[in-house]
Amino acid sequence: MKKALLLICTIVCLRGQSQAQAKNMVIFLMDGYRWRELFQGADSLLIFNKRYTRGDSAWTVTKYWDQDPTVRRRKLMPFVWGTIVQHGQLLGNRDLGNKVNVQNKFWFSYPGRSESFTGYYDSAVNSNEYPDNPNINVMEFIDQQPGFHGKVVTFASWDAVARILNRDRNGMLVNIYGEDIQNATPQEQEANIAQHLMPDIFGKDERLDAGTYLLAKAYLLAHHPRVLYIDLGDTDDFGHAGEYGNYLDAAHHADAMMAEIWAILQADPFYKDQTDLVVFPDHGRGTGPGWTSHGAHFPHSDETYFMAMGPGIAAIGEVKTAGQILQAQYAQTIAALLGFHFTAPHPVAEPIQMNGMNK
Repeated sequence: MKKALLLICTIVCLRGQSQAQAKNMVIFLMDGYRWRELFQGADSLLIFNKRYTRGDSAWTVTKYWDQDPTVRRRKLMPFVWGTIVQHGQLLGNRDLGNKVNVQNKFWFSYPGRSESFTGYYDSAVNSNEYPDNPNINVMEFIDQQPGFHGKVVTFASWDAVARILNRDRNGMLVNIYGEDIQNATPQEQEANIAQHLMPDIFGKDERLDAGTYLLAKAYLLAHHPRVLYIDLGDTDDFGHAGEYGNYLDAAHHADAMMAEIWAILQADPFYKDQTDLVVFPDHGRGTGPGWTSHGAHFPHSDETYFMAMGPGIAAIGEVKTAGQILQAQYAQTIAALLGFHFTAPHPVAEPIQMNGMNK
């Protein structure tokens, strides 16, 4: 652990570089999106494989392929590489020895989200069907702070997020599959209608990310929450389906959602220059034929990343020095960026230190 603490420096020890501190935060989670696509762009072993890139594969190649990985990663996620990397920090390029890993031993969705938001690896949380999470999460902790109560909200594509954040215990707004915004404004009502017009291609417990995003954006514009968490699932679902073209499209669309939300924030005096954007996944996934799955039986499923931009975050860009952070550090990092120290009955990992030492 001592070695890890020496290497993790990169996000919250920022007071020497900037006295600014975020008053608000938007969090995006991209379920099961690999660090390989984030840092290298489309995978040649998959994009040219007719088994995984079906339909108009030539169009997929045109959209996302280039021989140069720095070009193709920007084609895939232009906002990440054109804005977040220019004005914030991006950790997890394992080709450069900069490592981000989940701490839990399961390497799938419920445990990954639980670790991220509670700051704690609970070995009892070992199933996606696990009931309401007994561990305290940073979202409900922030909701209890002065000026934040009722202003910490979540819109999620997957219904299990309601159990992971235990909305039945804390009463927070956690909107999931099939649920409408209540007492809706006209724009919120349009989003309510839109989600029900989308195909239920992932079954009875998950909606398409477009529906989740439209609801979250409408709520943001109408109610100005202090913390907005948007939990996206299309990358993981299309990955499990072996549909690489759709997986790439899902990542590209998530990038566009981040770009639009950031533009909204910068155009609104309530949010402009007072809001952090934080992005991370819940787990990684396998490689080669194993890319469609994740979990302890699929090597590399524990490999992830973390990115952030906004007040109090040094503009270091892509971190290119060797280091190691753990996903359990996200919760305290989220709290620290808002000026809080997250405490809970269970242990909470230390925050990531974003102080520019990884330049």
